[in-house]
Amino acid sequence: MAKEHRAINRVLVTLNEKSRRRFVGLLAWQWGRGSLERLWEITGLSRPTIRRGRVEVQQVERRTERGRVRKVGAGRFAVEKNSRGC
Repeated sequence: MAKEHRAINRVLVTLNEKSRRRFVGLLAWQWGRGSLERLWEITGLSRPTIRRGRVEVQQVERRTERGRVRKVGAGRFAVEKNSRGC
């Protein structure tokens, strides 16, 4: 068990805030019931942060199932809107 804890924390220190939250959220989603408390003890991340990561991971999965990668309206503007009167 301690090996697993060290491995998780070794990965976490290499990630930025968003990736860290999503990685721990993925673990919480995979481990199921009781995982929030266990991951809080292992990583030291707050429970709301872990919950938020779990929600983000679930939303990404739902979006990719529908075929969308970006949110509606995201991305570059059309060339016509981007030009400055040329």
